[in-house]
Amino acid sequence: MKEIYELSAYETSAEKFFETLKQYQVDLVLDVRQKNDSQLCGFTKKRDLEYMVKTIVHADYVHDRQFAPMNELLDSYLKRWISWDQYKKGYEDLMKERNITSYFLSQYERYSRICIVGTETKKRKSHSQVLCSILKECI
Repeated sequence: MKEIYELSAYETSAEKFFETLKQYQVDLVLDVRQKNDSQLCGFTKKRDLEYMVKTIVHADYVHDRQFAPMNELLDSYLKRWISWDQYKKGYEDLMKERNITSYFLSQYERYSRICIVGTETKKRKSHSQVLCSILKECI
């Protein structure tokens, strides 16, 4: 049986982030962010995060854009042109279109404790929350 967790890469310290991953005892950190390579990502920038996950947590790291929203959908939400409910519905529809549950099971079946890394902040929700719910239903 798989366990799936969700953790935001934003508004957290490196210490808290990595201690949480260690507490979860994850064997995979699945980064589902659309953009994870800018300086604004801090310690969670793709190359840094990949190195630190392997070194500190002793888990695999994968950045998989199959789980990321389309740029247009994400921008509409971030610019507040659409509500959270509209964004969530659009993201769920996109995941159905991509047959994401079958994809997830085929790509990540060997992992038992997976943490999905998203972008939730105090002011906004993240598609990683929706994805976590979708995947928990399929396992």
